[in-house]
Amino acid sequence: MAETVQTKVALVTGANKGIGFEIARQLGKQGITVLVGVRNADRGKEAVQKLRKDGFEAHQIQIDVTDEVSIGKAAATIADTYGHLDILINNAGISRERGQKPSETSVLTIKETFETNVFGVVAVTNAMLPLLRRSGAGRIVNLSSSMGSLTFAADPNSQYAKLVLLAYNSSKAALNSVTLEYAKELRGTPIKINAVSPGYVATDLNQHKGYLTPEQGAAAPVRLALVADDGPSGTFQDINGPTPW
Repeated sequence: MAETVQTKVALVTGANKGIGFEIARQLGKQGITVLVGVRNADRGKEAVQKLRKDGFEAHQIQIDVTDEVSIGKAAATIADTYGHLDILINNAGISRERGQKPSETSVLTIKETFETNVFGVVAVTNAMLPLLRRSGAGRIVNLSSSMGSLTFAADPNSQYAKLVLLAYNSSKAALNSVTLEYAKELRGTPIKINAVSPGYVATDLNQHKGYLTPEQGAAAPVRLALVADDGPSGTFQDINGPTPW
C-alpha cells in the first residue's frame, strides 16, 4: 500500500490583509494548507473565501496574539484537526506612533507595541512548539523590520536611522533577540527559526506609503518558511539574504 503523504500545514497570524494575506496566498500556491490567523471572524472569513476562490486550501483560525486563552484555543483546534503544524509565521504586528519624539512617547504606547510585537510572538511560539515538534521539519518565521537593526540605527548614513520610532523600532530589535534565543534552544532539532524584514511594504501599518507591494514583501518570509533541511536558522534576513542585526 502506498504511503500517505502528509499535507503541510501553516499558521499565519494577522493573515486577513497585507503581507500576512499575501504570505498565506503564496504558501497556498505551494499546496500547503493555510490557517488564516485572525482576531476578527468576519475579516477572516473574507480572506479565506478569497484564498479558496483561487483554489487554495485555507481555513480560519481565530487567534488574538495578546490573549493567551485565545492562543491556547487555537493550538488545541490545530492539534485536534491536524495533529501537527509545519510552519508558523508570526506576522501580526502593530505600530502606534505617528511621528512622536522618543521623549514624547508614552510608556503605554511602548507596552501596547511590545504586547503584540514581542510578547505575542513568544506566547504563540510557545503554544505552537509542541505541534511544530511533531512536524518532520518545522519552520518558524518572525516578521521583523530593518528598522529594528541596531547596526542601521547607529549609522547616521542609513536610511533607517532617520526613522525614529521608539516603541516600534525597539520592539523589532527585541524580536530579533527573541529569535536568536529560540534558535539556541532549537539547535540540533529539525525546527528552524529566522527573523525577516519584508522591506518597506505599502500596508495599513504605514498608511500605504511603502514602495513595495505585499507580494514583494511576502517573498522573503515565504522563502524562509520553505527553507531546506540544510538551510539557515537563527538569522536575520531580507529579500537579498542576511542583513545586519
